[in-house]
Amino acid sequence: MIKIWGRKTSSNVQKVMWAVAEMGLPHERIDIGGPFGKNREAAYLAMNPNGLVPTLEEEDGFLLWESNSIVRYLAAKHRSTVLEPADLRARALASKWMDWQLSVCGPAITPVFWGLIRTPPEKRDHAAIEAGKKNTTAAMLMMDEQLAKTAYLAGDAFSYGDIPVGIMAYRYRQLVPERPPLKNFERWYAAISSRQAFKDQVGAVPLT
Repeated sequence: MIKIWGRKTSSNVQKVMWAVAEMGLPHERIDIGGPFGKNREAAYLAMNPNGLVPTLEEEDGFLLWESNSIVRYLAAKHRSTVLEPADLRARALASKWMDWQLSVCGPAITPVFWGLIRTPPEKRDHAAIEAGKKNTTAAMLMMDEQLAKTAYLAGDAFSYGDIPVGIMAYRYRQLVPERPPLKNFERWYAAISSRQAFKDQVGAVPLT
């Protein structure tokens, strides 16, 4: 049975847990990081020198970190057609949106999340929060334009390209109520948030 090292409130852990749930893979998740600590202890650093979560540990001792890489690896290994597009170009598009989450969408919403969820009100940097809201909305508008053309980010079928961005979208909808109308985005979000794996691994987990 595979092990997923990481607390369930981490967005990066949620990516892997959502993917694992979509594939129905037997697994054990081990709380580490955040309030659980231990991610800076020698035993964990030997597995993941970054000291971050998640880390995948397979039965034979194979270790892999970086959440998007774990999702792609598991989908390829288990030949998951629900996550990995068979068409090479669709697969590349799915991977592109996963990388976009890391380079654009994630950095945009981070100051909003940290400012509103993990910072006491008296210590909040409101300018940084407002700038983050503006930058995240710009990213979601870009998504909305794509979703005017396709049902999901990589095409007309759900794929692992929707997972990392879907978690950021969940946070955006929770943290930025003053967002503009995003018809295509909202249609896509309704579709991904109705999936049982999303409900269990993302929607049921409070932002902390």
